[in-house]
Amino acid sequence: MSFIAKPKVHHPSLKLNALGLTRRDYEGAITTLCAGCGHDSITAAIIQAFWELDIEPYKVAKMSGIGCSSKTPAYFLREAHGFNSVHGRMPAVATGASAANGDLIMIGVSGDGDSLSIGLGQLCHAIRRNVNLLYILENNGVYGLTKGQFSASADAGSTSKKGEANSMPPIDGVLMALTLGATFVARSFSGDKAQLVPILQAGLKHKGLAFVEVISPCVTFNDHVGSTKSYAYSRKHQLEVIQTDFVMPREEITAEYDPGSEHRVMLHDGSQIKLRKIAEDYDATDRDKAYSYIRSRQMAGESVTGLLYVSEDSKDMTEQLATVPGPLTNLPFEDLCPGSDALIKLQERYR
Repeated sequence: MSFIAKPKVHHPSLKLNALGLTRRDYEGAITTLCAGCGHDSITAAIIQAFWELDIEPYKVAKMSGIGCSSKTPAYFLREAHGFNSVHGRMPAVATGASAANGDLIMIGVSGDGDSLSIGLGQLCHAIRRNVNLLYILENNGVYGLTKGQFSASADAGSTSKKGEANSMPPIDGVLMALTLGATFVARSFSGDKAQLVPILQAGLKHKGLAFVEVISPCVTFNDHVGSTKSYAYSRKHQLEVIQTDFVMPREEITAEYDPGSEHRVMLHDGSQIKLRKIAEDYDATDRDKAYSYIRSRQMAGESVTGLLYVSEDSKDMTEQLATVPGPLTNLPFEDLCPGSDALIKLQERYR
């Protein structure tokens, strides 16, 4: 996969942060996603969050798996470290990176397919271990790269672009994270930048795994006629298959509404989603009340947005396991490999 680099020149009057950097310094390659994709709005919010927090890009590690959502780390923080893992395995890679170098600021970007289907077990254990990681789940309810099949987060009764109805109940990422004991849980809408940026900033500052689900509408559903992109077809015909498509430009979907109120958002395909922003007096430290409230609004057909739960006493994985205080990358070789005598003493403890 190739990416088109953005020009590094920018207007000299752009506002600088405390590090002397502009927002342009936090950008990445030019996006290859569909025009109007909600994922690009999330990318803009991520750039804004890092810029406002005055975080040096080289101190960040970006992780992703496979899917439209997992392409987005290429579009922000070009000077950060990065690792694009195999499908659904990003949490394991992020866990290892966090354990090896806890000085890095970790951000993982995934989708509803990458997290709630093939990577469900990986996500569960990352939450259980409370890895120090901002985990963003970009939720559009479909498999965008494979022509719009229902994902595990698709609501029962919803229809595909072909008119087929989904008969299976969804996996709600927020409810699952609460059930598994996540220490930071939030949900937002890609078009509500005013809400999303502060949530991302809080997640970056949280000690432990900050789970942020972002409702991110897919504008095309990938309704192409047929596909010859499979490995089997290409090998059989010994041809290089190039698929050309035309996507109509779409306007960005935005939403501004008061805390405690409900807001209906019209999507490009004519459907609607109902959002409810939590009230200012909402208690985000009570896990049981948070679960009950989210579940009750879900039954009413609403998606609750805002900071939904945060633990006031969160211990990350390194603190729970009482590992060495500094990054493993800084330990001398003698401490990492103490020799056969130390191994024998360790084995004796388990005999």
